[in-house]
Amino acid sequence: MRVIPLAAAAAGIAALLAQSLSSYRVTHTYTLGGDGSWDYIVPDPPNHRLFIARQTRLMVVDEDTGTLLGEVAGIHGAHGTAVAAGTGHGFATSGNDQSVVMFDLKTLQPLGRVHAAEDADAIVYDPASNRVFTLNGDAHSSTVIDPRAGTLITNIPLGGKPEYGASAGDGKVYANLTDISEVVEIDAKTATVSRRWPTAPCKQPVSMALDTAHHRLFSGCRSGVMAISDYQAGKLVTTVPIGMGVDGAGYDAASGNAFASNADGALTVIHQDTPDQYRVIQSVPTPQGSRNMGLDPTNHRVFLVSAKFGPVPAGARRGPVLPGTFTLMVIEAGPAAH
Repeated sequence: MRVIPLAAAAAGIAALLAQSLSSYRVTHTYTLGGDGSWDYIVPDPPNHRLFIARQTRLMVVDEDTGTLLGEVAGIHGAHGTAVAAGTGHGFATSGNDQSVVMFDLKTLQPLGRVHAAEDADAIVYDPASNRVFTLNGDAHSSTVIDPRAGTLITNIPLGGKPEYGASAGDGKVYANLTDISEVVEIDAKTATVSRRWPTAPCKQPVSMALDTAHHRLFSGCRSGVMAISDYQAGKLVTTVPIGMGVDGAGYDAASGNAFASNADGALTVIHQDTPDQYRVIQSVPTPQGSRNMGLDPTNHRVFLVSAKFGPVPAGARRGPVLPGTFTLMVIEAGPAAH
């Protein structure tokens, strides 16, 4: 009598394993065009949208069709986006003028501006406290914002230069401190730093993703590794090799796969065998410079962007984006679309 259920269970496990270890590839590419550099790609899963920071604005793109739905204007040095769905408000960092633009999630119209601090970069919404946290790189701080009123609550000194961060959904917000190679934990309700721990041998942790079921934190590091921490214990568990020039990370709970998007032309896929054991299962070829990514956990798609650049002016790091070349790529497991 128990043979059939056991067989069904075994088949289910085998199917899940096959899904988790299946090959990833670029299935769709969409030319979005437009001028300017870019930064974070932030999915809005309930609405099947992506918010893509484009220097002077946010591009809002349909995940399924690659159609430009609209733009949020009036941003000076666009970096991150936070979605506070319950308030109907979105928030975009405007790094060049040390502020955050609050906008209407439906109309995309700017509603106000909140003063933050120097180098306002990434931004995170924490649902447990119903607060928004900016990560201000050069100011070594986090600005806390009331997402309903669009007003400043306080600034938290972090003791290092924050890059990307994430909310665990339990009232704790985490950020990588890239200059001192640490992870810092923020108590969202008290707006204070509650813990910190080193990421060594990882150096320059930048991108971040969380596995909330197993309390694991993934830090993509510019030294060519991903550092995996136990964020309940506040300690490093292990490191796994990735590409160089990482700037994005993601974790898909359904497959148990973590991702690191790297500027050197590869998306590293890392499988979680156990919460403490990880291995690289694939390196997906991507265009040079495709170091920013967004992961939609509802459809398991990874989104990357790239462009072609013109000649590098004297004293600059890279040339201007060539008109009409900015492209969105969709990466999925399984056979490529035709």
